Formats: sequence, structure tokens, C-alpha cells
Amino acid sequence: MWIVGLVLVALGVAGFFAAQGSRKRRHAMIAAETLPIAELEEHRRTLVDLGTTGGFRKVCEVVGAAHPHPDGPLRAPQSGVECVWYRQTVVHKVSESYRDSDGDWHRRERSETVLDDTSRQGYALVDDTGIIGVDPNGTAPDRPEKIHERFEPGGGSSGFWDRGSESLGMTYTEWVIRPGQRLYVLGEVHDRIGPLVIGKPESSSDHFIVSTRTEQEIRDSAVGSQRWFAWGGTALAVIGAVLVVVDLLT
Repeated sequence: MWIVGLVLVALGVAGFFAAQGSRKRRHAMIAAETLPIAELEEHRRTLVDLGTTGGFRKVCEVVGAAHPHPDGPLRAPQSGVECVWYRQTVVHKVSESYRDSDGDWHRRERSETVLDDTSRQGYALVDDTGIIGVDPNGTAPDRPEKIHERFEPGGGSSGFWDRGSESLGMTYTEWVIRPGQRLYVLGEVHDRIGPLVIGKPESSSDHFIVSTRTEQEIRDSAVGSQRWFAWGGTALAVIGAVLVVVDLLT
């Protein structure tokens, strides 16, 4: 029983850290200004006029519509949908035989991700005042649109060396951000390559968020997550500690 107690305590500690992460994310959003792109461009030009080129840095929020890269929009690999960003996964589902500690044979299902591919090409964000580049840096956006999910049944046994294993099939899934999608971005605006770009901050303590949700929706969700992780983590830790103490005293 003490092992179960220790596991619950560990889960409680994990819940505490998850709650802290949600709190820090929400506070980062509260602290950051939401700025029009034209105002950011004015700040950049002021530094350039003073002789500082490529030295502009500003952690802030930008809201606008997604716009394709100058080379043109991407095509989602599975569906062919026009987009500025995509992610595709392929998951293999298998049924296999296994022997338990008593020597009895059973079957179980497991899933293995064989492909998880995300586009890395940059795109742009357009508001009523201007345009700014977005460097996704491999970061998956919050709540992209799921446009494709298909399951293809397998062809039976996986082969001689996988005796007792049966391929149930593959699940193909795809998410995209389409041109024109309204986005909220929290990150660091810079002009290292000339034009303004918003991307992942250099400081690991600063947050990078790309979301199809509004700032208020994300903040409300963070409050709920923080409470759930805090209360749930505390409850698990207390129950786990009680189980450990009871086991030690009996």
C-alpha cells in the first residue's frame, strides 16, 4: 500500500508544478502589451534612425489574420488543404499476445506513433495597421483546426518475427491553420533579419504562444487548469501521505 501512496504523492507534486505552469503562463499574458503592428514598426524605425540596426527586441502580443509566406501557401500532405501551417500524424494500432506472471496468455492493444511531422515554414500576421512575420520554430499552435482523420484497417499479422502480433490498422490525422485564420501570438518581436518577426523569445523564462483562441479564452482556461491541478494535486498528495503513514504504522 505504501507504494500506491508514494505514487499518489508523486502525482500530487506533478499537479502542483502543472498548476504553477498555468499560473505563470496566465501572468505572462496579463503582463504583456497587445500592440498594433504599425506601432512596433515605429519603434523599430526609431532605433534604426539612431543607428541601431537589428537590435530591436520586444516581448508583446500581436493579434491578426494568418497570411501565407511570400513563396505561397503550404498544402497539407494528407488532405491537400491550403494552409500556412500543418501537422500530420500516423499512428499504428496493434493487437499482441503477452504472458502474465502466472504464465497465462492474453491479448492487448497498443498504439505506436510512426510519424509526427510539423511544418516549419514561416508565415505572416496581418492586422489593420501592417504585417509581421511569424517564426513558428516548430512550436505547435494552440487549438489548430483538425481537418482530417482516417482509419485504414490493417492486413493481419505483422510478420514472422512478430508472431502473435496483429496489425489492426493506421490512423491518419491532420491539423492546419488556414490563411485568414484569426490568431493570437505572444512572443518576442525582433528585426534580426530586417523586417519585423515575432517568434520564440531568447529567454527561456518568457512564453511563446500561438493560438486560434482569444487572449481572454486562453486566460480563462488557464485559471480553470490552475485550480484543477492545484486542488487535485493537493488531494492526491494528502491521500498518498495518509496511505504511506497507515502502512508504516500497521
